[in-house]
Amino acid sequence: MLRPQQAQVPLYGANEGHLAALAQQGNLQLTQAALAEMMSAQQGMQQMAAQKNLEVPKVNFYPSKHADPHKARKRDIRQAYRLLQPAKRSWFSPMRWAGNKYRYNKDTGVCVVDGCDCAELIRHENLYERICDEETGRSLYEMYWQNPVTGQAEAFIARDKVTSGKKMRGTYCPEHLHLFHLLKKWEAEEDKQNEMNPRRLRDKVKRGVSIVTVPVAAVRSKEVIPPLFVKYESWFDELARDAGRTKAIRITRDIDPLTGENDVVRVTFDSRYMRWEMEQANLPTPQFQAMMQQQNLDVSMVPPMGE
Repeated sequence: MLRPQQAQVPLYGANEGHLAALAQQGNLQLTQAALAEMMSAQQGMQQMAAQKNLEVPKVNFYPSKHADPHKARKRDIRQAYRLLQPAKRSWFSPMRWAGNKYRYNKDTGVCVVDGCDCAELIRHENLYERICDEETGRSLYEMYWQNPVTGQAEAFIARDKVTSGKKMRGTYCPEHLHLFHLLKKWEAEEDKQNEMNPRRLRDKVKRGVSIVTVPVAAVRSKEVIPPLFVKYESWFDELARDAGRTKAIRITRDIDPLTGENDVVRVTFDSRYMRWEMEQANLPTPQFQAMMQQQNLDVSMVPPMGE
């Protein structure tokens, strides 16, 4: 018996409580801040459609909730690749057999997935500037729509196999470009994990590649850490990861403008905000409730292992 495809519910109908709940499970690299940027992108596109009477897409990406974070990331990567594939013409279209395989491979102002007029979007409001990386704070426009050497505006060019293959003539709309950006980060983390595989290390040694162990303290920072604080490093690392998954934990630093060192570090646990997130997660919106019902249906239709 085949398992039915899980319904994809857009994030623009969720609230912060639901985002916090989603960030606590599944793909560890998909933090609450990243989900918030994704929701902001969807909401911005829908507002633009309503105000300017434009046709804009709805990217129905919904993160995996698999209990294993590694498998959840793999599922998110597969889903991202599926959603970012350029739209192809029908097999029966004469234009496909004439060499025009892709439907929206027109120019750098058109999204290759859905045909959205990105040039028209930018004329009304540059949503690429509003959507930022949750870690660096750089906008999609800075990272993908500017020449890294000259700083001049230059459209992002999509590829026919998403992250590889031939360059096309089209681009990605803001929603698809943000998903593309997240996909690159997830794959980088996947590659980093694969490189730590003992089998991969043995293969490197066989090819004559030497492996030199460098103390982490030597490469992490030139800042001198007092011996009393060294034992708290692992705790702070865990804290920094959790701070990216919920707004109930905040880390603020006072940086010395002369030396660039952290003078004061404050950690805030907001119990009131944490309770509010839990309450919001227990009061789902209709979209969130529909998604949960669909997931329960999927689980109930999976046959036992013995069948």
